[in-house]
Amino acid sequence: MKFTKMHGIGNDYVYVNCFEEEVKNPAKVSKYVSDRHFGIGSDGLILIKPSIVADFKMDMYNADGSQGEMCGNGIRCVAKYVYDYGLTNKENISVETLAGIKHLELTVENGKVALVKVNMGSPELVPEKIPVVAEGERAIDVPLEVKGKSYQMNGVSMGNPHCVIFMEEDVRNLDLEAIGPDFENHERFPKRINTEFVNVLDNQTLRMRVWERGSGETLACGTGACATAVAAVLNGLVQKEVTVKLLGGDLKIQWDGGESPVYMTGPATTVFDGIVELPDGIE
Repeated sequence: MKFTKMHGIGNDYVYVNCFEEEVKNPAKVSKYVSDRHFGIGSDGLILIKPSIVADFKMDMYNADGSQGEMCGNGIRCVAKYVYDYGLTNKENISVETLAGIKHLELTVENGKVALVKVNMGSPELVPEKIPVVAEGERAIDVPLEVKGKSYQMNGVSMGNPHCVIFMEEDVRNLDLEAIGPDFENHERFPKRINTEFVNVLDNQTLRMRVWERGSGETLACGTGACATAVAAVLNGLVQKEVTVKLLGGDLKIQWDGGESPVYMTGPATTVFDGIVELPDGIE
């Protein structure tokens, strides 16, 4: 199977051009290629496919084989792939995802895509639609108890579910391996959850670490950065345009509130191309 390894500020995936390749069992393939010791090493698998409703279709799988609805860093790399590898010459494209059709604006430098601005759509704040178990019309700044410790939860969906936790403690010192799984599998999150642990540095800057359902801690999460910015605006902590600092780099997020879309701008990087021989039973 031919593939391309790419990353968006450290959030890395194996990309397969399904205009040329066929992946019959993407869940098994994702688990295999994601393994950082015996596989290629990634946070998951992303398939680039034809679409009848958009320019392209993106299917995304986590490292544990579960399918995700949307990946902000991943979709930027999809845009870079289709332009750099000649599948399109357009600098404004649409991509079909399980979270709807996303529209992307490409910044091209020296014939290659350097930055991608993504219209991520409007945030979903209704608890049952995220889904999170919470009373009221929004799950913003509501109590959540995890392993006997109290937190204030902010539930936001950006096509996939997020729980944003603002903290006084420096998030760089958190043991995410210890606490992440307890958030991910908490009973108040029916479809599991991506959890962002966030420090407010000033009214234009946030620092974030993320525990992603199905993948564990990753260096970055685009939808998580968007959810974090939305939660911060709703709590009156930041302005409408912020920089979110992640382990892998920075993302620019803009949200004007209400039903307006969230815009995410960040880089996309190609690491290498390759061919992998899949074991028997995985194809």
